Amino acid sequence: MSNSSPSAACPCGGGAYAGCCGPYIAGTALPPTAETLMRSRYTAFTLRDEPYLRATWHASTRPGDALFAEEETVQWLGLEVKSALRLRQRKAEYANQAEESNHDTVEFVARYKVRGRAHRLHEVSRFVREADKERDGALRWLYLDGSFPE
Repeated sequence: MSNSSPSAACPCGGGAYAGCCGPYIAGTALPPTAETLMRSRYTAFTLRDEPYLRATWHASTRPGDALFAEEETVQWLGLEVKSALRLRQRKAEYANQAEESNHDTVEFVARYKVRGRAHRLHEVSRFVREADKERDGALRWLYLDGSFPE
């Protein structure tokens, strides 16, 4: 999207790219919430921005293989955030968690087409917030993993 106008729509549906996911993907700002990170990662998938996706993926679960198949063309159609629920609201599941505010979940549905066939990805993603050594210890959200309810 670097050649697009500043008012071009962000693929995540959150407004203009320059004021939405653009600063996060460019590395000039950190997403302030897990939902914001999830939206920026969706946008990075639409842009095939593998460096951003890897940088926002927790090291313990980050895949070593390439994220995109060269020959595969995906047409992203839209994103719907179902819920963004802090894990502290589900204390029964994480009773021994010391820093509950540093964990979050986001449920979303992403719609896309591959070779003209429509698909949907329904995921409940888990995120963790950790200190970023490259940014003087600033807390940043990272994608940990996800489950697929359907």
